[in-house]
Amino acid sequence: MALNTPVRVPATGVVLDADVTVPPDARAVVVFAHGSGSSRLSPRNRTVAERLTADGLATVLTDLLTREEAGVDAVTAELRFDVSLLAGRLTEVVDWVGDQPGLGALPLGLFGASTGAAAALITAAARPDRVRAVVSRGGRPDLAGDGLPEVRAPVLLIVGERDPQVRQLNAVAATALPALPVPPVLRVVPGATHLFVEPGTLEQAAAMAADWFGTHLA
Repeated sequence: MALNTPVRVPATGVVLDADVTVPPDARAVVVFAHGSGSSRLSPRNRTVAERLTADGLATVLTDLLTREEAGVDAVTAELRFDVSLLAGRLTEVVDWVGDQPGLGALPLGLFGASTGAAAALITAAARPDRVRAVVSRGGRPDLAGDGLPEVRAPVLLIVGERDPQVRQLNAVAATALPALPVPPVLRVVPGATHLFVEPGTLEQAAAMAADWFGTHLA
């Protein structure tokens, strides 16, 4: 049985809430970056995390905003698109994971949704020696801007068939990502809209993510 532990992660000027789940004999760790208006309690990302844990991967689900900031953002939506803020904090979470017994020596991947995908890609560019793989689900990789060409980790972009605008943004972003060490891959989940609420679509995305991490974090 996986051990789930609530923790508090220090970052610049704030402390972030996180949930760490470590299965027996974990072979890698995946840090989640939540997107627009979401949190570590997102049922969608928890579904993905449960699939990864079942495959032997530890997971770290972190709020990149404090409770107070999330309250402000719920009214103004001013922080959810502050990608530089989110990426800076995600990078600090990755550094924190590197200092944790039982996690620090494991290969590390990032899973980002919506604007969290941009934060994940910027962090991958900032920590090329630490981040070994990135998966984006319904993400906005275009918001990573100049960070895209600097990413050195293998990137999987998962989008819904019925999410045409985000599909196009991901297709364009894929052309800006380096082809080394492996070309970025764009996969479309049939019948899925942006939030993957259609029956079976989120499970397909989770399986794709598990396969990608299983391959590139081995």
